[in-house]
Amino acid sequence: MCTACEDLVDPKQIKLDEIITKYRNENGPLIPVLQHAQEVYGYLPTDVLKHISKSLRIPLARIYGVVTFYAQFRLVPSGRNVINVCLGTACHVRGGAKVLETIEKALKIKDGATTEDRRFTLEVVACIGACGLAPVISINNEVHGRLLPESIAKILAKYE
Repeated sequence: MCTACEDLVDPKQIKLDEIITKYRNENGPLIPVLQHAQEVYGYLPTDVLKHISKSLRIPLARIYGVVTFYAQFRLVPSGRNVINVCLGTACHVRGGAKVLETIEKALKIKDGATTEDRRFTLEVVACIGACGLAPVISINNEVHGRLLPESIAKILAKYE
């Protein structure tokens, strides 16, 4: 084993430790630590949750309870492109379910899943806040509105 390799330090681990140190003595540190950890890693791997558990002295079972309760937390990596399909009232009335069905068929995934090539993650949301453009989706926070099922393939092709 090379001695230079032993000196390598994971910058994500350093950032995680900084986050834990920042929130450790505050009331209710768990959710902000989890949010920031997810920003650093892109999701919440098991080893990160164990480290948070040990560092904050919070049982791992309690941490899993929090991350599985709140939809904002991910236990698996997401795709490079996150598609949010709005199924709020306006989008639903104007064909949002058909748009969702078209995306599911095109990508061969369902809500909450990621394509095998990790190109897309699909998520159904209650509202994107663009009701006047219904039905809408957002891909990486870029809103696409007034959608028809036949327009989906062209939109997805933009996100290689």
